[in-house]
Amino acid sequence: MLRIGLTGGIGAGKSTVSKILAELGAVIVDADVIAREVVEPGSPGLAALVDAFGDAILSEDGSLDRPALASIAFADDTSRATLNAIVHPLVGARTMELISQAPADSILVQDIPLLVEGSMAPMFNLVVIVYVDAHERVRRLVELRGMPESDARARIAAQADDDQRRAVADVWLDNSGEPGAIDDAVRELWHTRLVPFEANLRSGTVANPRPKVVPADSAWPVQAERIVKRLAQACGDRAVRIDHVGSTAVSGLAARDVIDVQITVANLEVADDLAEALTSAGFPRVADVVSDAPKPSYLGGETDPAVWAKRTHGGADPLRPVDIDLRVDGWPGQQFALLLRDWLAADPDARAEYAEVGASASKAAAALDDDEARATYAATKAPWFDTAFHRAWEWAGQTGWTP
Repeated sequence: MLRIGLTGGIGAGKSTVSKILAELGAVIVDADVIAREVVEPGSPGLAALVDAFGDAILSEDGSLDRPALASIAFADDTSRATLNAIVHPLVGARTMELISQAPADSILVQDIPLLVEGSMAPMFNLVVIVYVDAHERVRRLVELRGMPESDARARIAAQADDDQRRAVADVWLDNSGEPGAIDDAVRELWHTRLVPFEANLRSGTVANPRPKVVPADSAWPVQAERIVKRLAQACGDRAVRIDHVGSTAVSGLAARDVIDVQITVANLEVADDLAEALTSAGFPRVADVVSDAPKPSYLGGETDPAVWAKRTHGGADPLRPVDIDLRVDGWPGQQFALLLRDWLAADPDARAEYAEVGASASKAAAALDDDEARATYAATKAPWFDTAFHRAWEWAGQTGWTP
């Protein structure tokens, strides 16, 4: 099951996006719909709200007067916290019930207004943000929903800001245009990303692009941070640490458009135990690697090759390739991954050399078929690593670097 988190500020048009996705075949779990369901007349939820906020939140027929509740609950942080403490557990329980009923091959979209505020983004395989600027949202809430402007502004102020939403957004859908303008973008998202993502996840297939070096992208660190948080959610306390490593972790360095992440674990048994959780998070297992040392000189002829063993996972998202290595804390491969990143970041000459090697490897692989291209790319870079390994450790000794 592919789990998508859908959110955006009030008045941004989440329901429009949700409706299109439902028409395309998504299973929708709408937190707002559930929130209404759990406070229907006669429900324990409504009784708890009346106890907290008084009879003034009830309509004449005994149902919840939502504008009346909003005017009280959004007036200050304490009242809003009281509202959330009552409603959120009820919504959570009903949400899990609906998720459990969805088919295993579903693309399940959870429409959650407070996804960002609740720090829920890492729980999803992908987060979609629907965006409209605050000024336009106020206009829509007042003119189209009849909401008092003071209430509209209070509700917007109580939610996450655009920067907070951008930090968690894998997909940013701008809904600022005329009605219907966003429809094609939603359909393209469905066909080019969500459907292939679900198929890859179900089959254990990872995105494995050709080894082509591209200019440095300032978005790489932000994307890596989102991936690291998802991995942390999946691993829990079984990960010693999780780090963005590799070329995309070095500012300004051209690289393959693949995010490299290292998960440090206490032993390989832990890495094996994490396989199912990582797959569910969107990162299927790729291979069991006995040694990731490209040349014998890495080991100096003295170190047991077994200590270079690792477990490898990749990303099922077709538009965000990722390589994930699980290595044992303190073993040579685990330390060198961290050292290489920091050495390249600190040494401009080494960084320039590595950029040149990467460009040459990319050029050598350009005309080959996929498998041969990847092998050629790795083989072309290997001689540089033979000397770089020792140079990096010399730099570590000179600078006092530690993992």
